Amino acid sequence: MSARLLRRVLKEQDEQRLGLSNVQQDAGGGGGDETGEESDSPVAGAPSRNLFDLLDNQGYEEDTVGDSTEDIIEKQQSVIRKAYDAVPVMNYKSKKKKKKNKEIQKSAKFKDEESLDSILEELSIDVKASHENRCHSAKEQNENVIDATKKQGGSSILTVDSKYLKVENELRKIFGSRVVSSFENNEIGGNLRQIHGGRRAIHNPRRTILVTPSSFWPRWDGSLSMELIETKDGLHYFRYLHSAAYSHAQEAFEAAKSANDLNAIASILAHYPYHIESLLTFAEVFKFSGEHQSSADVLAKCLFALECAWHPLFTPMQGNCQLKYIHDTNKPFFTALFCHMKNLDRRGCHRSALEVCKLLLSLDCDDPKGALLCIDYFSLRAEEYRWLEEFVDEYRSDNSLWMFPNFSYSLAFARFFIEHDLSSSSNSTEQTEKASSTDLMKQALMLHPLVLQKLVVKAPLKESLWTQILKNSFFGSAKAGSPTLEHLISIYVERSYLIWRFPELQNLLKEAALQVIESFKASSSEAKDWACVRKEAFSSERNEYSHLLVSDFSDTIPTIPPEELRQFMVGPHLDEIHPADEGDANPQTAHATHEVAGRNAAVVFLESLLPWVHYGERQAHAEDHDQNIQ
Repeated sequence: MSARLLRRVLKEQDEQRLGLSNVQQDAGGGGGDETGEESDSPVAGAPSRNLFDLLDNQGYEEDTVGDSTEDIIEKQQSVIRKAYDAVPVMNYKSKKKKKKNKEIQKSAKFKDEESLDSILEELSIDVKASHENRCHSAKEQNENVIDATKKQGGSSILTVDSKYLKVENELRKIFGSRVVSSFENNEIGGNLRQIHGGRRAIHNPRRTILVTPSSFWPRWDGSLSMELIETKDGLHYFRYLHSAAYSHAQEAFEAAKSANDLNAIASILAHYPYHIESLLTFAEVFKFSGEHQSSADVLAKCLFALECAWHPLFTPMQGNCQLKYIHDTNKPFFTALFCHMKNLDRRGCHRSALEVCKLLLSLDCDDPKGALLCIDYFSLRAEEYRWLEEFVDEYRSDNSLWMFPNFSYSLAFARFFIEHDLSSSSNSTEQTEKASSTDLMKQALMLHPLVLQKLVVKAPLKESLWTQILKNSFFGSAKAGSPTLEHLISIYVERSYLIWRFPELQNLLKEAALQVIESFKASSSEAKDWACVRKEAFSSERNEYSHLLVSDFSDTIPTIPPEELRQFMVGPHLDEIHPADEGDANPQTAHATHEVAGRNAAVVFLESLLPWVHYGERQAHAEDHDQNIQ
């Protein structure tokens, strides 16, 4: 028993004594017969339970029945003395027991260690040697993984820095943190005011690497997942998987897509807010309608859903994961990343766009979206000139990237800016190690002279000297020689013509073009040699990059492009179902017509805003024809 509990019991006894004395005094004043009766009866104020049952083996109620109050007090005091005397003995015994238990545990551990050591000695196993062997094997494994990734396409140079992926970080560097924070607060407030109906609970979504999720987005429903297909040569191959609910939404989307019903796609998003194909559809609709911020928000939600479905082993930032485009379930991720990269470029966040482009290229070495054709542009706009030179040297073992039109000209640009930085820092040792920017530009012009011919028109370059340069037969009558090269040159000019508006780069191009003309005057055979190199590098008679549209690499977005929207929403089978009339000169009559009678007026109005929907054109012609006959 503790000292605190002992004091409490003694205090209660004192209070009981005082209560008994008061009761006896009151009884003595009332009469002698009553006192005698009350002395034989038990005290009414006595406790109903014994507080010392835990210390005494016998019950207190049985011992106190029929006893007087003085006997009760004496018994309680004797019990308290016994308990007080027994406390140090109990503590001493418990301490002895604890010491004994500790000694037993120590002896058991010592015996176990001795037994393990004896077993290891019997088996002749050296622990240190085994640990060193494990470390050595782990190093060998890592070296094998690095070698495998280099063979797959230089994934070491494509390691993505996640801190540059967030567009907010780059916007804060450009405009300042106050401006970005105020814009984000206004945007969040506007989105919350647009929420109608019942109370919408705001939650903290999970953190992602690609985008920053908003608090008013719906919770991740887990409709997508990812599986590990195989591990080969140190690379992990993954594929997205659809749940049963997502497959049902996909079937509804295909039906709405074939019927050109954008309202049905909106209803799919109402029930399945993270259906990827529906989100991509609305991102395209918002983009072509001029609402670029809404398009970027929808794409961010799409990337958030795709990242939430990542496998625990899927670490694309390290460059050791492959997500092949041949699987249909993986294609939306590439489409969303490519559109997100273009939105970042449109907002001036070229460093973030470069990291997304590196991620696209590292996920599939076959480059299904043409990331190689714009990674040089983003590196130049982000002022990553040295990284571009390292990328061209390390990405492929055959060093054939400089043969592409975009890399041949971009390497000259990168070397020009590096030379400018070196001249300002008075360090001339590195300038002698590599070719100069003028030599690289001359090499690019001799390899791809058609680029100059198209740049003068596209940039445009309006000096009179450019017309004289194009009068030269080498530049004026330049041809690609193959459909693949012509397509690549068109993509490069469409992607990078804005860089040529810098006056210093125009001077570099002008000086190199004049030197090329002078060198060809001295020896005409040099032009034929470069033509042979060009033909050997791009010898295919078919366009190997026909799946890449030139418009996908353009900054200009038409407000209403009916062809691209119709091709995106409707498959090619619709032209076979609704062929154009042979005698009809208006090509718009080939579009699918929709019935108006008996339908909701609001639905018809919303549907009429879509550029691919037409109402009653053939019926109007038929009615006019009938009226003319009558």
